[in-house]
Amino acid sequence: MAEIISLREAVERFINDGDKVALEGFTHLIPTAASHEIIRQGKKDLHLVRMTPDLVYDLLIGAGCARKLTFSWGGNPGVGSLHRLRDAVEKQWPNALEIDEHSHADMANAYVAGASGLPFALLRAYAGSDLPKVNPNIKFIECPFTGEKLAAVPSVRPDVTVIHAQKADRKGNVLLWGILGVQKEAALAAKRCIVTVEEIVDDINAPMNACVLPTWALTAVCHVPGGASPSYAHGYYERDNRFYQAWDPIARDRETFTAWIDEYIRGTEDFAQFQQKIAEAK
Repeated sequence: MAEIISLREAVERFINDGDKVALEGFTHLIPTAASHEIIRQGKKDLHLVRMTPDLVYDLLIGAGCARKLTFSWGGNPGVGSLHRLRDAVEKQWPNALEIDEHSHADMANAYVAGASGLPFALLRAYAGSDLPKVNPNIKFIECPFTGEKLAAVPSVRPDVTVIHAQKADRKGNVLLWGILGVQKEAALAAKRCIVTVEEIVDDINAPMNACVLPTWALTAVCHVPGGASPSYAHGYYERDNRFYQAWDPIARDRETFTAWIDEYIRGTEDFAQFQQKIAEAK
């Protein structure tokens, strides 16, 4: 059964140095607040997993929390490169970063395999692609029934998955809606799962065919309003496009980036204080 606790306590108890950690959320419901708390607590040597590394992983990599990244696309959506990711890969700052690159279809199938308790995923893919030449974790096998050549990749089984959602009830059941990405699969594939939510209610009133993560599949639920910002939470707030644009010059320079996280993340007690400080700076 999921415990309803603070995000600070959840990160302290359930994310350990060296863990494989997936922070998932596609377009919206990106667990920004959780990435900040990981930085505040100085977690390190993490193997980060995410289909679309964006600002949350640029932060974690630049803050020195990561040693490896398994992913299928990386960038600042609509703006350009992730400069902290690029600096770590090209110049090993602040740490060398090992990368394990896949396609979107590959990663999605790998999460499904992990949630199903399978050791690897199969898919028809990579015809004409150069990724198998640079990623030894993409292999090919022959179907024993048809002789067809199929791609095989290791399943994704995080030590910890962190997602953001709209609602939870007081028993720890979680409701999320809108674009789901692989949040459900990532949650079910993990040994432990932390969910930050916009609100905790007496009854989530889930509509038919809604995505509900049951309390018994989760580890901790944390009330963090606005916890996906600057991405959006469908039904709660819009995407802060200006933040994504403003991030580019901040992340380009090591000293500017370090000063920013020292002031706005390490220099704040929690995400609520971060939001207040950002609002005052506008």
